[in-house]
Amino acid sequence: MFPGIGGLNPKKMQAMMKQLGINQEEIEATRVIIETPTNDIIISNPNVQKIIMQGQESFQITGDVSESSSFSYEDIKMIMEKTGKSENEAKSALQETNDIAEAILQLSE
Repeated sequence: MFPGIGGLNPKKMQAMMKQLGINQEEIEATRVIIETPTNDIIISNPNVQKIIMQGQESFQITGDVSESSSFSYEDIKMIMEKTGKSENEAKSALQETNDIAEAILQLSE
């Protein structure tokens, strides 16, 4: 963030940031989930920093990142029932298309 001051004492760095109007606070979190239209991004063992600068709040998150589909087992089951295909085939089509109707159409061809 500030070149040439990497060896600065953390307390001095905090005081310097405060003088610049930047407040930082650590948030104790056990897991962070970011939901997107096609999947969820899950951050386990996160280190979450809330940064307030010029009245704007932002968050810095680091941790172990994984992704999961936002589709439920009920969605997969419905595709299986409509197409007569296996669970693996239904999951695969759903992951490929990211759309239940498209997956059904693809497997019905």
